[in-house]
Amino acid sequence: MSVVVGTAGHIDHGKTALLRALTGIDADRLPEERRRGMTIDVGYAHLTLADGEVLDFVDVPGHDRLVGNMLVGAGEIDAAMLVVAADDGPRAQTLEHLELLDALGIVAGLAVVTKVDLLPADDPRRAGLVADVEALLARTSLAGSAVHLASSETGEGLGAVRLALADLRDRVRAGEAWAAAREMPPRLAVDRAFGVRGRGRVVTGTLRGGTLAPGAQLRVVPGGASVRVREVQARGETVAAAVEGGRVALNIAGDAAGTVARGDVLVPAGPIPTGAAARDLPVATSRLLVAIRPAVDLTGRGRLVPLPADGEACRLHLGTAQVDATVRRNRADLAREGGLLVTRMSLAAPIAAAAGDRFALRRPSPAGTAAGGIVIDPLPPAGPSRRHMDRSVVAALLDATLDGDVRAREAALLALHGALPAADTGEGGRAAGVAAGPLVLSRPVAATLDAEALDAVAAHHAARPDAPGLPVADIRRTLARALRRRATVTPAEASAAAAALIDALVTTGRLARDGDVVRDPTRASGPPPALAAAMDRLESALATAAPPPFGDAVRATGCPPEGVRALEQAGRIVRLDADLAFAATTYRHLAATALAMARRGPVTPAAFRDATGSSRKYALAILEDLDRRQVLRRGPEGHVPGPRAPQPGPPAGSPGGPAS
Repeated sequence: MSVVVGTAGHIDHGKTALLRALTGIDADRLPEERRRGMTIDVGYAHLTLADGEVLDFVDVPGHDRLVGNMLVGAGEIDAAMLVVAADDGPRAQTLEHLELLDALGIVAGLAVVTKVDLLPADDPRRAGLVADVEALLARTSLAGSAVHLASSETGEGLGAVRLALADLRDRVRAGEAWAAAREMPPRLAVDRAFGVRGRGRVVTGTLRGGTLAPGAQLRVVPGGASVRVREVQARGETVAAAVEGGRVALNIAGDAAGTVARGDVLVPAGPIPTGAAARDLPVATSRLLVAIRPAVDLTGRGRLVPLPADGEACRLHLGTAQVDATVRRNRADLAREGGLLVTRMSLAAPIAAAAGDRFALRRPSPAGTAAGGIVIDPLPPAGPSRRHMDRSVVAALLDATLDGDVRAREAALLALHGALPAADTGEGGRAAGVAAGPLVLSRPVAATLDAEALDAVAAHHAARPDAPGLPVADIRRTLARALRRRATVTPAEASAAAAALIDALVTTGRLARDGDVVRDPTRASGPPPALAAAMDRLESALATAAPPPFGDAVRATGCPPEGVRALEQAGRIVRLDADLAFAATTYRHLAATALAMARRGPVTPAAFRDATGSSRKYALAILEDLDRRQVLRRGPEGHVPGPRAPQPGPPAGSPGGPAS
């Protein structure tokens, strides 16, 4: 992957001229920029090093009114090149750009004092300028960066700058973040979007992660629309694929191509990540869990800028996006040494963000850098998950994100949320959690639910000692409600997870299941003797072609509701309506009689009544039930065999038939 270096510095300090001298490319691409002699929007150039590898450059504007454009360019760089003019020294935007680079956490860089041709070679001011710039850098994340003298006009020092840039590339590539970025799926934060006559929409940006080739389907974040890559260009040349990252231009097509704009991020199309564990690709979000740290104030004597207060409105600059943001501080925030604070932010509009993304916060008035930070969770806990947030878990998530430990971060995310969709949970989360249907639960949440299930069964046994067990439907509802009190999941996810937990408790022997009830495995299976006797009495009462009303039979036999459920679940009784039931053996005999009569000719309710010795009410109920199940079909003259009637067996005594 190509390393991307961003320029920084005050207006008219020679940033664009230095790039032109180094690369031969004029990064001022707009007529207005050339006319006014200043960079207005982000420009680009590239340099082929002595070893044949290429560096990409992002040239940013230095005017104080264009800081927003500067941050668009700086949001996707790997390193910085600070430029200070020898005839002017560090000025206002020199300091502001350094403050913003510090806020963004840029640690690799170098500085170049340009226009040294204006000072004689033996002028002591040269050494003084180098010392001044080194002192400025020492108060920022770029402390220790080399400072070089150069002239874009005479070429003095340009060779040394090129060597320093090669060394800068090697330092960036030696970092852990660089290795991690190579393994990520491709993502391109759009910094320019424009139309080309006859070609359609073109977008440019810095490519991170994997390869992009023509034909690739991409999703626009935060919009969610899909676009297709028609052509890929790198450094002004059409290429078969962008495989080394760096600066890329894409000609895109699709119904939504015309709406893609600066600040959007293009990622591979496919299922949209829905859970907080969707870490590698940016997701659309309007709230963030972040770690912020005070910005350095280079105009003062080493002091830090106070962090934004609760409810304070700032401007968030993340990647190539800018959006108004409000800091939401509370007592649950995690504070660390050096002023680092883990807190939440709400955004005025959705943006694309991923864990580990760097950002800067600026105050609108008086304008200035408020803080720098990193995204800890782009989809932070909400609802029940937020109420159960644990500071120790937040600390573990912060450490894992700062260390780049993916598995530890995934485990901490699961612990933070309590439950995540299994499809969006990484290996670290799955290893640290408990699979439960469509979800992965944190171990504390799973243990709590297991305990609630066992307690519910024990309580049911204590309250209903004669009952065979607790209905599965009841315990599933209990566990689903308990899960939704502890984690932010949908009702369907909670119900499916509860069913999976019950199955696991049965599989491991902590519960036993008999049909649709669960019980303590130390209790004997089947109903207790008193309940079994009541069930037998009810079954016997219904074993007639003209049974009593069901409610009367239940009361007369003293069969409790759990006994009725058990009889139905075991298939020992058949309910035709709320107050009519038959013993199953009786019902099967009556149904067989009706089908046999129908095979001989259409059967009427009256004929069936006479054949069974019942009454018209019972005869009609049986025939209508067989009609519903399509065993019979009612015709003009009576009921005949229906499409689901079993085929008659061979006659008795025939081969394959019953013995005579």
